Amino acid sequence: MHIGVIGAGQLGATLAEWCVESGHDVAITSRHPEQLGGLVERLGEHGRAVPIGEAAAFADAVLFAPAWSAAREAIDLAGPALNGKVVIDATNPPSAVPGGRSGLETLMDWAPEAHWVKAFNTLPTSVLTRRRGHDPLLAEFVCTDLVDARLTASKLIRDLGFAPVFAGRADTAKYVEPGGPLQMTEVNVQDATDVLAGVLGDYI
Repeated sequence: MHIGVIGAGQLGATLAEWCVESGHDVAITSRHPEQLGGLVERLGEHGRAVPIGEAAAFADAVLFAPAWSAAREAIDLAGPALNGKVVIDATNPPSAVPGGRSGLETLMDWAPEAHWVKAFNTLPTSVLTRRRGHDPLLAEFVCTDLVDARLTASKLIRDLGFAPVFAGRADTAKYVEPGGPLQMTEVNVQDATDVLAGVLGDYI
């Protein structure tokens, strides 16, 4: 796949490197893509740094990992290039999102034509790096309203060495975001169903 990575902080840069290692072509971007030379060097011939709109246009799927404070600006800069694209939201909003809604739902309001799915946001890169590809596989929780977004995110999660676990629709993303019971929770895939049942009850 062609993967666009919006946000070149620790998480975005790490996911970009793993995507290249897994055989994907990557366009990574930030507010200042011209400053990403060192990262592009590590990505090799399958990686490039481009402006945000170009990264979104390049992508079959987008990994969305800016700081929450820059999320709206990143969406505005990407513009219509996000329309119809699967966008994997790895952001972590403040624990109190207005109206009690999840950050994922807020992003869906800001870019309603994108196919949003939540993943890669519950654990720091140090944990992901330690657990990547090791048995038992680490569960990576996925929240979305859309089947194509779920399937695409699940494929990428597997490619990167984790186990996708569907945790519910967009309104349950608040459980994996800051303040939720699944944030900073390291769960093996074989335990994920029991953990989710304990958190969500009959919801799923």
